[in-house]
Amino acid sequence: MRAAALYSAAGALLLSSLSLAPAGNAGAAPRTDERHGTAVAAARAEAAGIAFRRCPKEQGLPGNVQCGTVSVPLYYSRPYGKQIRLLVSRATATHKDPHNSKRRVPGQGALVYNPGGPGASGVQFPLIGVIPAWKRLAAAYDLVGYAPRGVGPSAPLTCQDPKHIAKGPSLAPTFPSEAYKKERVERAKAYARGCAERAGSALQYYNSLNNARDLDVLRAALREKKLTFMGASYGTYFGALYAHLFPQHVRRMVFDSAVNPDPKQIWYHSNLAQSAAFEGRWTDFREWVAEHDNVYGLGVTAAEVLASYEKVRARLAARPAGGKIGPGQLQEAFLQAGYYDDYWPSRAQALSAYLKGDAKPLVELASPVTEAAAEEENTNAVYTAVECNDAPWPTDWAVWDRDNTRLARVAPFETWDNAWMNLPCAFWQAPRQKAVDVRTGPGELPPTLILAAERDAATPYEGALEMHRRLAGSVLVTERDAGTHGIAYGPNACVNGHVDAYLLEGRLPGRRAACEGHPAPKPTAAAKRQHKTAAARRP
Repeated sequence: MRAAALYSAAGALLLSSLSLAPAGNAGAAPRTDERHGTAVAAARAEAAGIAFRRCPKEQGLPGNVQCGTVSVPLYYSRPYGKQIRLLVSRATATHKDPHNSKRRVPGQGALVYNPGGPGASGVQFPLIGVIPAWKRLAAAYDLVGYAPRGVGPSAPLTCQDPKHIAKGPSLAPTFPSEAYKKERVERAKAYARGCAERAGSALQYYNSLNNARDLDVLRAALREKKLTFMGASYGTYFGALYAHLFPQHVRRMVFDSAVNPDPKQIWYHSNLAQSAAFEGRWTDFREWVAEHDNVYGLGVTAAEVLASYEKVRARLAARPAGGKIGPGQLQEAFLQAGYYDDYWPSRAQALSAYLKGDAKPLVELASPVTEAAAEEENTNAVYTAVECNDAPWPTDWAVWDRDNTRLARVAPFETWDNAWMNLPCAFWQAPRQKAVDVRTGPGELPPTLILAAERDAATPYEGALEMHRRLAGSVLVTERDAGTHGIAYGPNACVNGHVDAYLLEGRLPGRRAACEGHPAPKPTAAAKRQHKTAAARRP
C-alpha cells in the first residue's frame, strides 16, 4: 500500500510531457558500473548547476519559489546516454530569526525533502517555510523539493489511460469471493502489461537505487559538498539507500516514519506487516469514536462502532450515496484515518450523519476528484514500478491468496485492498533487482536522526527499530502511544525540539529518546451542534 504523501495538499501537481533528452549518441554510449556512472553524472551536474527561474505556471507556486531542472541518466551504467530532467524547486533561506527580528541567521545550505510514496512529488515543499513550526529551518536553509524520476514533470511514467481510473461506486469486500479474486487477478495482469507496453525497456530503471543515485546528482547540482536531507515514509527507504551508498556525502539526515530496510521485507512482506498494523490503528479510531458516543452516537464500544460502519457499508453496496460512493470509496476515506488522527472527527461525523439520514458529509468526504485522475494514475504507476522493480515478489497467485486469506482472518480492515494494490508485481514484465542489504559500520556515517510513532500503521514501528540497528550512530526518537504517520513538525513540541536541535545545531540526544504522545483530537463544534439538533428533534 502506498504510504500517503505528506504535505501533498500544499498544491496541485499537474503532469507535463515526457522529457528524455539524449546527451550524445545513446546507442554508442559506453557502459560502466553504476557507481562510476553516478560519479560521472554528479560531476557533470556540479559543473552545470541549476538555473533557477520562475516555476512553470501549472505548479501554482508563488514568486519566492523558483524552479529549475537537473539531468540524470535514465540508466547509470550509461551515464552519457539518455537523460531524464527532474524538476527542482527552491525557496532560499530567509535569514530572519522568527523570534528576534534583529538577528540575522547564518545559512546552512540546502535542505532537500522527499515526501514519500513512491510516486509523490516534493515540488510544493518550499511552501512549508511559511508555517510557524518550519520558520526556524526556513531561516537557515534553502528549502529544496523535487519531483523524483517518473513523477509529474520529471519524465512522467504511465501505465493506463487516466480515464480508466475508477470513479466509483466500487466494492471492497473484506472477504472476497473466488469470482471477485479472479476478476482482480485479471485486472492486475492487464495493469502490469500496460506498464510494460507504455514504458518499454525504460520501465526497469524506475527503482529505489536510481532514486538514491538521482539524489546524489541533485546534491552535486546544488553544489553542496554534503547532503542535508529529510525523507518521510518511503523517502526514508531510499534515503537509507543513499546513506549506504554515499556515506561520505552525508551531512545530516532525518528519517521520519521509517520504512523497514531489511531486504527480506522489501516489499511483499512489508505490505503484509502494514496490513496487520492498520488493523490496530483501525481499532484505535473506533475506540476514540466510542469514547465520544455522546457526540456521534455510533456505539459505546469499538465493536459497536464497527457494527455501525458495517451497516453503512451494506447500505452503500445496495444504494451508493450520491450515485458514486460505494464501499470502496468508504474504505478509502476511512483508511486515511489510519494515517492521521486529525482526520478522526470528520470521518466520525460523516458516518454519524449518514446513519441519521444525511449523506452529504460522506459524499463530500469520499467523492473521487475527477480533475486529479491524471495525477492519480501517474502516482500509481510510479508506486507500482518502483516497488515491483526493487525486489523479487511471489509470482504464484496461490501464495498471495494463502497469505492474505490467513491475514484477513485477524486483520480484515485493509488486507485485501492492500493486496490488490500490489498484485501487478506478481505479473511484472521487467527484470527484478535483489533488495540491497542496507547497513553502515561504526564511523562510516555521521549521526542521523530517526523519528517514529509507536502505533504508526503505514510504517510499523519495528521498521524504525531495524533502521536504527542498521545505521550505525543513528539516534531514534519515539513518540509513545501515538500513530500519526509523519511526525516531524506536527503537534508534538518534544519531537519538533529534537528535529530543530539536530538540523540547526547538530545536537542529538542519547542513542534513544522518547516523547509522550500528542493529545487525541476532539470532536468538532459542528459535530456537537449536529448531535444537539438531532437530540432536540427526538420525541
